[in-house]
Amino acid sequence: MSIAHTAAEYMLSDALLPDPNGSRAKGLRLELPSDRVVKFVTVGLPLFLVSLAFAREFSMGTQISCFSPANFTGKQSAYVDTSCWDSLIHYEFDAAGNTTAKSLWTLKAFPYSLLLIAVAMYLPSLLWRYSAAPALNSDLLFIIDELDKSYNRSIRLVQHMVKVRQASTDARLFWEEFEKARRERYFEFPLLERYLACKQRSHSLVGAYLLRNLLLLLLIAATCLYLGFLHLRVFFQDEFSCSIKTGLLRDEPQVPDVIPCKLVFFSVFQLISLSNGGVYVLLAPVVIYNMLQLLQWDKRLLSIYEMLPAFDLLSRKMLTCPVNDLNIILLFLQANISELKSFSRLNAVCALREVTSSPQNIDTVVDFMTLLAGLETSKPKHQACAAGAEGNPPAPSSEILEMKPTGEAKRNTGPKPGLPGSA
Repeated sequence: MSIAHTAAEYMLSDALLPDPNGSRAKGLRLELPSDRVVKFVTVGLPLFLVSLAFAREFSMGTQISCFSPANFTGKQSAYVDTSCWDSLIHYEFDAAGNTTAKSLWTLKAFPYSLLLIAVAMYLPSLLWRYSAAPALNSDLLFIIDELDKSYNRSIRLVQHMVKVRQASTDARLFWEEFEKARRERYFEFPLLERYLACKQRSHSLVGAYLLRNLLLLLLIAATCLYLGFLHLRVFFQDEFSCSIKTGLLRDEPQVPDVIPCKLVFFSVFQLISLSNGGVYVLLAPVVIYNMLQLLQWDKRLLSIYEMLPAFDLLSRKMLTCPVNDLNIILLFLQANISELKSFSRLNAVCALREVTSSPQNIDTVVDFMTLLAGLETSKPKHQACAAGAEGNPPAPSSEILEMKPTGEAKRNTGPKPGLPGSA
């Protein structure tokens, strides 16, 4: 075996992907990066803000300050603060002297409503996790495994071609067998392509994804409406008139009808609601964009894997309406690109293909690795063989499918090596 043959075998052996260590299921991301950010913000922000509100409440103690009459003792003033905080009812007097009561209980419930908002914002993610994530996980595992296996099969095919060429004495016969195999699709592995084509007729994943984002958008809109209602209704009412003339104090003449009170936490609640509502308004376009990206195909991954034999969804224009499960799977394959061990190598092959002298002759990774292994993929012509027999150099376009000579052979055969009689 010559050094060139040995080097070709080593090169092809190194091109093979190693067997994966452990299960890939643990490393798969079943949420898109933008969805993870939206979930983190929509759930984490209310929890963070409510923790600040409770921390201020524990540090400040009382949340209300009432201006009791001067003749009230300290205990009586504390009773007024407690009673007004428990009731949180504002009494107003119209021009006729009639009293109208306005409840401010929503201010007391505001921190707990933030907790409810955080729980509600987690529901879309929970829906996706239990309705679509298991099926998506199995799809991704199968597709990633098949993509890497198809790459390895292509490399093993080139290894077999090199061995057959070494054992063949007639380059023309080998090339004819090579062309016959290409016509009869021996080099192709259509299982993965057909599976992906079938996913274009499935809509369970895309339905669950759209339902998740629509539900999230509905919850964001409801939260913004709720916070807007609080601002218009009670968040400009930092002072109110409280009445403690109830029960045993109803007939006490020294107790005034109303006592002015002020909410000391009012500015904090205003800041919390504005922050939460403002961030949610900014997140709404992100959620809409996540849904709109399903209206077009993400062809970056497909264009790279077109280098695999029989993986020609793009070239054969097999892609139909993008609103289907295949588009969702492609988006998640992009998110899990680190799990695709063959992607980096095929990406490098595509980049090298663009800078070769004749990229139109390189259709698949088999063609490219064949060239790297020292085999030419163009048919030997009759005039090329005749010219070689007469001792004349052949035309530059007529190259025989054979191993390229080593550097030592080039020095021995002159400027046109590779054909008999060219010395």
